[in-house]
Amino acid sequence: MKIIIEKNIPFIKGLLDNIAEVSYLSPEEINAETMRDADALITRTRTRCDASLLEGSKCSFIATATIGTDHIDLDYCRSRGITVKNAPGCNAPAVAQYVMASIAAVRGCGNDFTLGVVGAGHVGSIIVDWARSMGIRTLVCDPPRAEKEGAEGFCTMDEIARECDVITFHTPMTREGKYPTFHLLDHEFTAKLKRKPLIINSARGPVTDTAALLDGLRDGKIGHAAIDCWEGEPGISRELLEKAVIATPHIAGYSREGKIRATRMAIDALTSHFGLPEVEMKERVPSGAATEVTFSSVAASYDPLSDTAALKSAPETFEQLRNTYNYRDEAR
Repeated sequence: MKIIIEKNIPFIKGLLDNIAEVSYLSPEEINAETMRDADALITRTRTRCDASLLEGSKCSFIATATIGTDHIDLDYCRSRGITVKNAPGCNAPAVAQYVMASIAAVRGCGNDFTLGVVGAGHVGSIIVDWARSMGIRTLVCDPPRAEKEGAEGFCTMDEIARECDVITFHTPMTREGKYPTFHLLDHEFTAKLKRKPLIINSARGPVTDTAALLDGLRDGKIGHAAIDCWEGEPGISRELLEKAVIATPHIAGYSREGKIRATRMAIDALTSHFGLPEVEMKERVPSGAATEVTFSSVAASYDPLSDTAALKSAPETFEQLRNTYNYRDEAR
């Protein structure tokens, strides 16, 4: 069998070479021609997996070494019998580390503020647990969970806008369905902000509307912005880059441990799907996030301002900074 692997996926080189014909390609090289005789693809977010890539291909399996799947046309894959697997939760501790370290960089390590967490899945739940253990008043908005579990313990976006000094987004990016998240932060939401909050987007770029962010920063409705996920990546807004206090090239989840988990999950999904022998990885990491952390320990584990300086000094190198990132260790 033949497997195409995006060459920027870490810790994967050589793992499948003994059981399949493997080609390691850049995102630009993964196209309809190279996919035509491939049985499987292991990729990241930079490869759009849809009819233009897969029509006429023998590919029956796609694994993305990422949490998100918005780069994959799931309806098309279902219609063609192509199995799709992602890596849910793989980098959740790293993104939580990024968020808390960003808050510390902007506000210091005090706990006298109200935090709003929009989306309490893998990442958001860690942030909620950490923040509450640090004595931070934390509000949670997650309509799908509230609908399933009951409203107690959850709040509305209006309450988040009214009461929170820091608002961090951790939703998937969806345009359809009962609770679409495209431009969840828009002009209507920013108009309701009462406390000039720090806005953090380490979810997906289109969850926050760039124009609304910029207008909110200009008119003082938003106090600060920390942006890791951008609309139009890698062609990001230079004005938002300039105005954001923290600006990073989509690396919030780029911990060594998170990358190992993602690769492990992609490999396991592929070998299970095709009935191939189990593959051993020499790298072993904790399965989840640390349970006991302090604000100061998280802040000491990562400084987002150094990554901000690198991007602001050379925004045209967004992809290079992302692809050559020196993976950090998670907070422990």
